[in-house]
Amino acid sequence: MRLADRRRLLSSGLREIWRRLGRRSAPLRLAVTPFSLQVPDRLIVAPTDLRSLDPFVAEEILEGRFPLAGRTLETFGQSPFATELPSRAFAERLHSFAWLRHIRTNKTEASCANAREIVSDWIAIYGRRRRGVAWEPHVVAERVIAWLSHSTVVLQGAEAGFYRRFMKCLAYQVRYLRKIASYTPEGETRLRQRIALAMASISMPTRAGYIRREGARLDRELEQQVLADGGHVSRNPRALLDLLLDLLPLRQTYINLGHDLPQKLIPTIDRMYPALRFFRHQDGDLALFNGASATPASELMSVLRYDESAGKPFKALPHMNYHRLAAEGTTLIVDTGHPLSPELSSSAHAGSLAFEMSSARHRFIVNCGAPKSAGRNYRTIARSTAAHSTVILDEASSSRIARSKISGAILLPGVSQVEVERWDDAHGNDWLRAIHDGYVRDYGYFHEREIGMSSKGNKIKGHDRLFREEGDASPSKPFSAVARFHVHPAVILKRRDEETVVLRAPDGEAWVFTAPGLHVQIDEDIFFADVAGIRPSQQLVIEFSPPDVFEIRWMLRRGE
Repeated sequence: MRLADRRRLLSSGLREIWRRLGRRSAPLRLAVTPFSLQVPDRLIVAPTDLRSLDPFVAEEILEGRFPLAGRTLETFGQSPFATELPSRAFAERLHSFAWLRHIRTNKTEASCANAREIVSDWIAIYGRRRRGVAWEPHVVAERVIAWLSHSTVVLQGAEAGFYRRFMKCLAYQVRYLRKIASYTPEGETRLRQRIALAMASISMPTRAGYIRREGARLDRELEQQVLADGGHVSRNPRALLDLLLDLLPLRQTYINLGHDLPQKLIPTIDRMYPALRFFRHQDGDLALFNGASATPASELMSVLRYDESAGKPFKALPHMNYHRLAAEGTTLIVDTGHPLSPELSSSAHAGSLAFEMSSARHRFIVNCGAPKSAGRNYRTIARSTAAHSTVILDEASSSRIARSKISGAILLPGVSQVEVERWDDAHGNDWLRAIHDGYVRDYGYFHEREIGMSSKGNKIKGHDRLFREEGDASPSKPFSAVARFHVHPAVILKRRDEETVVLRAPDGEAWVFTAPGLHVQIDEDIFFADVAGIRPSQQLVIEFSPPDVFEIRWMLRRGE
């Protein structure tokens, strides 16, 4: 990359940081600014929640135990808000009140009264104290949606006094969201705020003009954040599912109440479905790129049930920058992009040219995924290049993570350009070649990955190559290169010889990984994206050291 290009990237990143500083400080100013409040006297409707329900969680909460974010809090009869919470992720889940949905599985008088008491405690302690985790923008948006969707649980058998306090606090939060939404950085949180505001506008008595205004604002946000190919600007496959879980009930609520739908709502949903199916593996789960974590099968199926455009997934998402190779029950998905802006990189992973592969009903090669409720150190490890099935130089990520209170955990410009070529050969085999520049600045080398899938889907050929820009004769420092292939924890590895390893799924489906003339190592690994939490796993590793070896070839073949 030329020096001028690097300076331009750096200056744009600094401008983005300062813009984020202004946006991040705006909610703090608003938090101490009083505003007028009109309190509705009732709720018109409780929108449906499509997320999965767990009767065990409902029973535990009734007993004073809160199993959230991988931790359990025992309250011993106290309010959960009067005790020390075990982690920030736990606090976010508790304050979001998304757990109210589980009470629907045990909607007894005692369960509803217990939920109402917890809500009452929250109103008394945090209802007007606009600071801390409870008033983080994404937590407020989730709480508004949860209170609207599960108001039948909270308000069942409620006295008039509580009903008024509940409505006043809900209206207060809606008003707060309206104040901060335009200052929230672009991304999933801001879109969810607009969804919450649109949902509130039709769930509470209000003027028709207000409903149209919130619908128009939602339209603008959908147009900005949902790309032409149906993907989300975060490039996170899981974001598509999470947003559809909110957009589908919103659409149905508009229809049920007879309101005119926002113009972009239905076209956007229809566009998102093919993108969601693009990321589905043979086992039905979603690919693990850029923050995606475990996907509850019930939630995915509840969303796909409303898909009226079901068909064969696209071969590529050109705006989201992913490619999919598929044939005869084998699927391979490749990340051929980078964050669309510094602001959108706060949850992005440094996984350019990483791929995942599945066959029959199993995933074989994966990325480590993102932990749903782990600490910052684990989240940082999950975002590194080493946690992805691609090539890494000197254990340095292709894009580095910068942490600061101003910018957040954004990716510093590393990969700024990815060149992609796709073709079919004379035998009908599908080929993909991609090159990224993430290591040019520090090492002077481009990474090129070429992958081909046979027309029968039973053979995958790979070629990884490091090369310098034509005419670049400057000396380079020595470094090591490692190609990692992370294996799903359900798959068992068996070494055949130094260059060959057999990958076997629980039902006997087997693939052979081989790298001719190279030593394929089997190393310990960690898998972050399991429904049950973090799991140990294994990875295949090929080490090579330029300038002695600049390229490696490898192959996956079905059968033994």
